[in-house]
Amino acid sequence: MTQHPDGRYVDDAPYDPDAALQQLERADLDAPNWVLVWRKFRTHKLGLISGIFLLLCYLMLPFAGFIAPYGPNERNGEHLYAPPQSVNWFYEGKFIGPHVFPIVAEADLETFQWKFVPDLEDPRAVKFFCEGSEYKLAGLIRSDTHLFCAPEGATLFLWGSDRLGRDVFSRILYGAQLSLTVGLIGISVSFSLGIIFGSMAGYFGGRIDWVINRVIEILRSLPELPLWLALSAAVPSNWSPVAVFFIISIILGILDWPGLARSVRAKFLSLREEEYVRAAEMMGASSGRVIRKHLLPNFMSHLIASATLSIPAMILGETALSFLGLGLRAPAVSWGVMLNDAQNLASIEIYPWTAIPMLPIIVVVLAFNFLGDGLRDSLDPYQQ
Repeated sequence: MTQHPDGRYVDDAPYDPDAALQQLERADLDAPNWVLVWRKFRTHKLGLISGIFLLLCYLMLPFAGFIAPYGPNERNGEHLYAPPQSVNWFYEGKFIGPHVFPIVAEADLETFQWKFVPDLEDPRAVKFFCEGSEYKLAGLIRSDTHLFCAPEGATLFLWGSDRLGRDVFSRILYGAQLSLTVGLIGISVSFSLGIIFGSMAGYFGGRIDWVINRVIEILRSLPELPLWLALSAAVPSNWSPVAVFFIISIILGILDWPGLARSVRAKFLSLREEEYVRAAEMMGASSGRVIRKHLLPNFMSHLIASATLSIPAMILGETALSFLGLGLRAPAVSWGVMLNDAQNLASIEIYPWTAIPMLPIIVVVLAFNFLGDGLRDSLDPYQQ
């Protein structure tokens, strides 16, 4: 250390890379755990991008009615199976803003099908912040203002229309409200049961452990899909769509908890012999407090990763039941209900846009899997 002429002290020792690395490691050890998790999660690019995408999807759910140009069951009898329309910005080489061309149905006498021909000489501007069908913003506030709407005398089917002339794009937005929410409700039920029964079996052992293990083995031995079908078929057909939605969510959660319970039990069997658990018991802590304050926090990283990976299974379960006609039913709108309308392979061959609801299911499930992988790697920041 030498003194500069202006009075400052300058460190003239040679640079030691090992010492610098040790200093960085000490700084990491002193950092809060969430900072270490975030630093490691940022390096997982797929997980980070998937997390941002899913966050935007869930933030969009309360505003689906505002973004969708049509209502979920709004029909247009003159445009059945209308193909997707493109939004154009230029007309005859000039920029005129977003516009569409009206489409007219014409009969094809060779294939005996309706063909929709756009009128390329009549561009019509897309309207923004316009009035349309009524909806509830966030399920509470009634409104009829939409982000964009079809021009007068024209349609705006971005992803085409279905067999009843309903806009596929709007129905996918409305369907996301149910399809993405069913996973959250189902995972809440599944984790509540899995943590309760798994912790009881692992911590207390003995006869409680034996009984819970037998229940888990019985549930896991049953074929999953036929059991879903049987329980869903028992739901009365005269129930409202909201009641059916909650029952389906609870059924999915009840049938998913044995796997988590077994993982929690195995972890608790090893953790209950640790010294800090014994010390808490000797100081008079109750069993519930030991489980809540000492055992579960050491297992929380695995629980979070498991929850993220279980949500897509719930979404696929609801989609499968609704596709088979045993889940949500019309007039409720979900991605599975939309796929139920596309069961006819001949119609998909002729009108391929009716299978578009498969795309959001695939993308969301992949995003949850990538996010789960990223969280699983990041929630233990000290693991190399």
